[in-house]
Amino acid sequence: MSETMKTAFIGLGVMGYPMAGYLGKSGHDVAVYNRTAAKAEKWAGAHAGAAFATPREAANGCDIVFVCVGNDDDVRSVVLGDDGVLAGMTKGSILVDHTTASADLARELAAICAEAGIGFLDAPVSGGQAGAENGALTVMVGGEQAIFDRAAPVIDAYSQACTLIGPAGSGQLAKMVNQICIAGVVQGLSEAMNFGMKAGLDMEKVIGTISKGAAQSWQMENRWETMVEGKFDYGFAVDWMRKDLGICLAEAERSNARLPTTALIDQFYAQVQARGGARWDTSSLVHLLAND
Repeated sequence: MSETMKTAFIGLGVMGYPMAGYLGKSGHDVAVYNRTAAKAEKWAGAHAGAAFATPREAANGCDIVFVCVGNDDDVRSVVLGDDGVLAGMTKGSILVDHTTASADLARELAAICAEAGIGFLDAPVSGGQAGAENGALTVMVGGEQAIFDRAAPVIDAYSQACTLIGPAGSGQLAKMVNQICIAGVVQGLSEAMNFGMKAGLDMEKVIGTISKGAAQSWQMENRWETMVEGKFDYGFAVDWMRKDLGICLAEAERSNARLPTTALIDQFYAQVQARGGARWDTSSLVHLLAND
């Protein structure tokens, strides 16, 4: 149990809503803001906390402010400006950005916060909606050690692992590594599942066997059954993965890191979108193969 903190959580989507809930369950004072005010009011009605009309009001006087929104522009819209969280924060407080965004944005915000005497951590998460709902996210963090040491016990409320990777931007870069790995695993799994089904194999027996060996992965154990059934109306949306892969590809171009497979899989996801699967789970890559 960490020291009780006055906190704010900005962004109550499928990830932020339960994450903010775990802060409250851990005994922290939680203020919330969401672009759709009704969502914030719903959260406040279900938890011990208060909803506010602007990010600035929610952040006012807080020890730590957490942000979990959509992309770089969304982060800027709730952090900067007269109604942004920084306008309500005071020296010595900490801003933690859980959004999967660019490393450039993380460095930009770190510099702005430093000038204002505010600590900053870029802290994207992995584990998806299920991880958020179960309080078992993996958090990759960029920032200074002293700031991390203060924030980590609070982040523990909804995480199973929280690691400082390096200076500002390192958390976002680590999340890019994570997404590149996932894209490759899901494409390989999709090809394998489609191959096995077309060969007439009993895929339950196949997965029960190979998941005990070197082919094992989280995606295999948690997605094989719905892939066989062709069910994708849940999970981490294709739209979100394409956003993340776009960040990866842009960063790779700047650093001259070749990502040929990632670029190809990104185009496969574009085909899934064209089939109406923008909100399907990322395992829907198998749909392209099973229904070519």
